[in-house]
Amino acid sequence: MSISAAFVLFAMTWFLVLFVVLPLRITTQDEDGKVVPGTPPGAPAGFVMRRKLRQTTVAAVIVWAVLSGIILSGAISVRDFDFMGRLPERPAITGQPAEITAPAPATDETDG
Repeated sequence: MSISAAFVLFAMTWFLVLFVVLPLRITTQDEDGKVVPGTPPGAPAGFVMRRKLRQTTVAAVIVWAVLSGIILSGAISVRDFDFMGRLPERPAITGQPAEITAPAPATDETDG
C-alpha cells in the first residue's frame, strides 16, 4: 500500500468514524431544559466538538490499523471482489513478471 493510499484510507476511516461518534452521548436542549429561541429542541445543549474529534481520532487510528493490517497481509484483496472475472490471472511467484498475451487475430481463410 502506498503512502497516498494509506492517507486516503485513514481520511475515509476518520470521517466514517466521525459520523458514528457524533450522535453518541448527546444532551439535547430539550433534555437540558434550556431551549434557545429559534433553535429546535433536539439541538445539542453543549458544544463538545473538541472531545468528539479526539474520540474520533483515537477510534479511527485503531480501525485504520486493523484495515491496513488486513490489506497488507493479503487476507483480503481486490481479487476477492472480482465477481465478473475481469481481472487478469495472478502472476507466478517466481519473481518473473507474467506475460500478457493477446488472443490470436481471427483469420478469414477459405479453401478454394
